Amino acid sequence: MKKIIAFFIFALFTCSIFAQSKDIWTAFPNKDTTLIGFKDKNGVIKIEPKFTGFTIARKFENIIAVTEEENGKWNSYYLTKQEKIVGRDSLYVFDNGPDCENEGFIRFTDRKTDKMGVFNTEGKIAIPAEYSALTKVRNGVITVLKDAKKQQDGEHFFWTGGKEYLIDINNKVLIEDFSYNDDLNFYSLEKSKESSKNPTRDSFLGVDGQYYSFINFDKEFKHWLENTLLKDLSKANLEKHSFDKITYWKEPDGWINAPKTKFINQNYIYLKLKLQELKNPKTDYFISSDGLNQFIFELDEYDVYFNNCNESKDWMYPTMDIVINPKNKIDRGQDHFEFLRTENGYKLISVSSRTDNLK
Repeated sequence: MKKIIAFFIFALFTCSIFAQSKDIWTAFPNKDTTLIGFKDKNGVIKIEPKFTGFTIARKFENIIAVTEEENGKWNSYYLTKQEKIVGRDSLYVFDNGPDCENEGFIRFTDRKTDKMGVFNTEGKIAIPAEYSALTKVRNGVITVLKDAKKQQDGEHFFWTGGKEYLIDINNKVLIEDFSYNDDLNFYSLEKSKESSKNPTRDSFLGVDGQYYSFINFDKEFKHWLENTLLKDLSKANLEKHSFDKITYWKEPDGWINAPKTKFINQNYIYLKLKLQELKNPKTDYFISSDGLNQFIFELDEYDVYFNNCNESKDWMYPTMDIVINPKNKIDRGQDHFEFLRTENGYKLISVSSRTDNLK
């Protein structure tokens, strides 16, 4: 049977719901930088500085989480562009920070039930608070955990039991028993009658009998590394697969930005020899994934890789860090080659050498 592939681009068919505003407001501080307000693209103040605490949004697109002090008390809530207040004292907080809008949706927590849901751009409940945990909306789909029990381990808590699903923004279950996986690229979603044969994809059987497949970042990167980069370690190919600027560590200066052509020309022997080691099965190395570090990559050219709260958009643009251990186990330090996934493929963006011989 001929395989039929239907591409799901939820962000397009829901554009009327979460279309990005052309006039994104920008955060600005008061004189003593204790409070935050917002102004439009023309510099017109839309909200006088009054927010503090958990107000981490740098840009106000449709809906944000804010905190302000009123009569000596801290009040937190969600605020829409139309100045509608919703979800008082219901901020979804993770890793000491509230949620940030993604695709026009933002998560909240019902403090009475300790369950989580999602607001849309208008501050209306898109997903009711009936889940133990859920991810950001990514390409119109959400991974959720339902009926789990919260367990405490010192200062931290974790979930046990429950069942995981993949749902859409209408709270419709697409896949049952869908385990959360950071490596999946939800923007690569394909739907077909058969499981994908692509070695870089993971396939899941949906409740409708169709298969949903996603590119697996880890598999994709390893396939690219082996078949694209390591097969040709010429200067030209290295430059082709490098970011415009490469950031490297140099004592005692710290992190330095250099144009890729200059950096590759000056460090080509080191780059080639180290990357060649990856072809040797005896080389001790591993690959870890993360997001772009906002404290190192602060220039405007990196803005696309961060959201409105300056958080790395690792669900779209993860970094892959190749960590090479020294051949001699007595030696200390590691060599790092960090690659960023961009719209034009993986690009070398950062390098650090354990011997500090970069220039």
